[in-house]
Amino acid sequence: MGTVTRRGFVAGSAAIGLGAVAGVGGAATAADAATGFGPVTVRPSDPRYASLTGGYNYRFLGSPDYYRLAGSATQIEQAVGEALRAGRRLAVRSGGHCLEGFVNNPGVDAVIDLAEYNGVYFDAARNAFAVEAGATLGQVYDTLYRGWGVTVPGGVCPQVGVGGHISGGGYGALSRLFGLVVDHLAAVEVVVVGSDSTPRTVLATADPADPRHELWWAHTGGGGGNFGVVTRYWLRSPGASGTDPAALLPKPPATILFSQLSWPWSALTETSFTRLVGNFNRWHEANSAPGSPYASLFATLWLNHVKTGNPALTVQLDGTRSDAQRLLAGFVAAITDGVGVTPVSSTGALPWLLAKNRLGFADFGAGVGKRVKNKSSYVRRGFDTGQLAAIHSHLTRTDYAGTSASILLASYGGAINAVAPTATAIPQRDSIIKAQYSVSWSDPAEDSVHIGWVRELYEDLFAATGGAPVSGDVSDGAYINYPDVDLADPDRNTSGVPWYTLYYKDNYARLQAVKRTWDPLDVFNHDLSVRPS
Repeated sequence: MGTVTRRGFVAGSAAIGLGAVAGVGGAATAADAATGFGPVTVRPSDPRYASLTGGYNYRFLGSPDYYRLAGSATQIEQAVGEALRAGRRLAVRSGGHCLEGFVNNPGVDAVIDLAEYNGVYFDAARNAFAVEAGATLGQVYDTLYRGWGVTVPGGVCPQVGVGGHISGGGYGALSRLFGLVVDHLAAVEVVVVGSDSTPRTVLATADPADPRHELWWAHTGGGGGNFGVVTRYWLRSPGASGTDPAALLPKPPATILFSQLSWPWSALTETSFTRLVGNFNRWHEANSAPGSPYASLFATLWLNHVKTGNPALTVQLDGTRSDAQRLLAGFVAAITDGVGVTPVSSTGALPWLLAKNRLGFADFGAGVGKRVKNKSSYVRRGFDTGQLAAIHSHLTRTDYAGTSASILLASYGGAINAVAPTATAIPQRDSIIKAQYSVSWSDPAEDSVHIGWVRELYEDLFAATGGAPVSGDVSDGAYINYPDVDLADPDRNTSGVPWYTLYYKDNYARLQAVKRTWDPLDVFNHDLSVRPS
């Protein structure tokens, strides 16, 4: 089958290994097909400038000298070189969902925007699916599934850009079944800058014999904005063989069985609430081993503040299993056991692509003008009694008037935990739940009120370990894709454990070595970037 189009469904006959194409000198040799777009430079006098200054989090608005919209890897490399020659500090944007001010920062002079470099296609020469860094998760899922019936186990927010999502690890509703996105990362193409200040585009692969293998490894959870500009990823599952694209990535369940439940705050006491949360935690302690019959089950428990909404649960699993109904009923029974409050509930089934769209999160409810503060933790074992009391106390505070404050507990474990902590840069490989603590609002005058609420919640929850989720029996640090600069503030994180250990654990020294090799001038940096030394 011949090539149809780079941005559509691409296939070919001859397929060879990824490492063989890269070239010994380190330059990426894949053709960078013309996209018909760009480069476009948007400066403050341009009417388009204002529409580019915001992102997901309106606490941070950019004011760079210009935005460079790039449509190819070549244009990205040229944009990096131009900025460096002019002495401008660079930042790169994929989907614009950074939760901190890493891109929209007063110190940033030039932003390279990748939104128009968004192709998703099968690269026959590398026998893997190529995904350009400006693509969104929604684009990736739609194209992979409609074209070949395959997918990757990425996040449930379709608007998120893959550039940062994958480099930070990437997880979602299918991760307990198939692992993290980076567990399927075969290669990455990156514009790097050497000690001579000259940008070049290199390809790094999962092949341990590749001299650029460590650069690949750093992009399996090391986070964005650290080592260079990711231009493309190539995805293929480990162990996949042959040249049929439909056999090179996981196939999602054809049907998703789901159930949605909510409990009215008016009927919940502290005892019934803590029973509900404890049930959720205990179920995951018992059912999160790799290969569990419940591997396809993914549940999100939204613990909303009383002024935000009722606690709510969405659970989904492989509806094609002969025991799907029994598994779902067993899960619901375990979560509701002893709570003593009958939830409002509904159950249904949807084809996978529709379920992905309807059960996902549309930017977590944020919109234009929304200001956001998020924190995270990995949960190895259910919260203890004191932590459950702290959660209930902060969610029922009557002195807090915010209407968009929540704790999200999301299923983790399964196939994620079948991978060694050093195999990828993301080291948290024995957790059962990933937790996100979030608040959003619109009025800048209320910043201290809302940020104060989530800080107090978090620091009370982890009071025994200095206000941070230090690795231990219950917690295992934080997720770099939910960055939180408070963890680098010794007034807020009094644990004595540095931020980089909370995110990267023992993998940080290896990431620093990659930084020294591939970004020796520290061109790519932000408040939580990997430090060269």
